[in-house]
Amino acid sequence: MSKVKNFLFQRGWSMIIISIIFGFILSMQARQVQEVSATVNNQRVEELSMRLLQLEEERNALKNQLLTIEKESSMNQATNEFNEELKIQACLMPLEGPGIIIKLDDSSKQAKAGENPNLYIIHDDDILKIINELRAAGAEAISINGQRLVDTSEIRCAGPTLSVNNIRSSAPYEIHAIGDRKNLENAIKMRGGVAETLKVWGINLEVESTNTVYIPPFKGTRSRIFAHVTSEKN
Repeated sequence: MSKVKNFLFQRGWSMIIISIIFGFILSMQARQVQEVSATVNNQRVEELSMRLLQLEEERNALKNQLLTIEKESSMNQATNEFNEELKIQACLMPLEGPGIIIKLDDSSKQAKAGENPNLYIIHDDDILKIINELRAAGAEAISINGQRLVDTSEIRCAGPTLSVNNIRSSAPYEIHAIGDRKNLENAIKMRGGVAETLKVWGINLEVESTNTVYIPPFKGTRSRIFAHVTSEKN
């Protein structure tokens, strides 16, 4: 009986020791698993942090690129608008807007005996008077028989024809002017003005007010030989 008790006693202690050892091993394994898990989590956090920083840098780079593109686009647009305005000021762009169309033709009257027959036909002076009145009334663009008037345009008689920009044409003449329609029309039709003077000699003059006056661009050439840029002087 005592042998049995001793055997059971020894077996019980063995089980206890084995359990303690097994528990220790399990705790060590669990600790290792936790440490590995913690290490993996830390690595993931570090990787995510690095990736986040990388994405922020890429975002900032793209943002800077976008700002640069927008700035260049704005500068290009401003440059294009400036260039277009220069072309308009140089009369190199076709224009359209409200204004008037003036049609002129030589008189159908016959000169009386002793009268100068040249009084009954249109001369460069007549055209110049009309152009001066239109410009004084604020015309922004003017053409004569399809020839755009610029600062160097000549208006002069060349025999029975009229020369504008070195292009000759004969009556009837058609003058296009863009500007305030009422002001332009009143400038031509005012009492004692150019229209009344021409009608005395039977010169046919018609004025049409319209919202769509077309003026072509200047197609001639310009040269600058003697003039040069200098500083402004009083």
